Amino acid sequence: MKKKQERDREEAIKSYLKGESITAIAQKLGYSRPWVYKWIERYQAIGETNHWQEDQARCPHSNPRQLPGAVVEAVKLARLHLYNQGLFCGAQAISWYLEELQVSPLPSLRTISRIVSREGLTHRRTGRYEPKGKRYPKLIGQCANEVHQSDYVGPCYLSGPLRFYSMNSVDIATGRCAVTPVFNKAAQSAIDAIWSNWWRLGIPQNQQVDNELVFYGSHRHPRGMGCLIRLCLAHDVELWFIPLAEPWRNGVVEKFNDHYRGGFLRRVMMQGAEELYRESLAFEAKHNTRYRYTKLQGKTPQMALGRALIRLPESPTAPKHPLPKPETGRYHLVRFIRGDAVLDVFGEKFKLPPEAVYEYVIATIDVARQKLSIAMDEVIIDERDYWLR
Repeated sequence: MKKKQERDREEAIKSYLKGESITAIAQKLGYSRPWVYKWIERYQAIGETNHWQEDQARCPHSNPRQLPGAVVEAVKLARLHLYNQGLFCGAQAISWYLEELQVSPLPSLRTISRIVSREGLTHRRTGRYEPKGKRYPKLIGQCANEVHQSDYVGPCYLSGPLRFYSMNSVDIATGRCAVTPVFNKAAQSAIDAIWSNWWRLGIPQNQQVDNELVFYGSHRHPRGMGCLIRLCLAHDVELWFIPLAEPWRNGVVEKFNDHYRGGFLRRVMMQGAEELYRESLAFEAKHNTRYRYTKLQGKTPQMALGRALIRLPESPTAPKHPLPKPETGRYHLVRFIRGDAVLDVFGEKFKLPPEAVYEYVIATIDVARQKLSIAMDEVIIDERDYWLR
């Protein structure tokens, strides 16, 4: 059945064709004169046989913000290429691949995700991921406190309300953990948290972290040595930064963080800061003395420590920020070098030799020598002056 609006439009045209005036037609049907003119023009433009009286779509004929079809096709082909090569094929990996191909305009990560979802390209690889031959310079902890992995969890929330983070550290060799809640990510809080973990675990030989801004300082002053760099160098600890956007390289503490969320945050009811500190230490003690791990042949972390000697800080009170500028020591960045052969050191770019492309390298800053050396497969491929400020 035709809509009333369509019947009115037909009646208006019939009256117009009979010679009635525009004003008379408008008064008879209860519409304005512009309305009558509109449908006369539509009738004359389209013709009687082309459903002129029906409503037309009101959406715009073009979208100036829509990506060109070539870019959409590039996203689809990039995703398929990465998937078929057995490589990571998420939005970030696709974006990097498009950037290397110099696709313009480069879509945002959210736009890439929408295209992949809309085109049905969300199939995931099944089974265990198989490395493709890129050797990663992984730190191996065989003795107590040889390597610590540390990471922030949060923000987390308690009723009250109370917003906090937890600095979690794990000793790779023994599986011992330390968890310290803090209420912000300021430099002093980071120092306090790492120092507190060291006070209970001991000072490590190597400290591994991700690229959290507070750990290294700032993009504006990449050579200024942030609070954690200065803390580690002052206590003969070599600090290691994992590759950008590869959190699984901190896999031991990342897995522990899942245990922390599921076994602590979701099970223990806490109302305030005092309870949070108390229950955090209780969870830590329970983990270290009661949890048994296959990699430790059924031992608990405390049993795995045994009578090993550990080096403790000189005082339970952490030093105050800002820490003095170190004059000796080394810290390292592990980076994957992409097609542009550029090394990113906290935002500062360095061009590397072609042999570094698509390989992992270790960038080592030697504070005493004021040098930046780049090693690949334990062979130094580049070295340059690196004046610290």
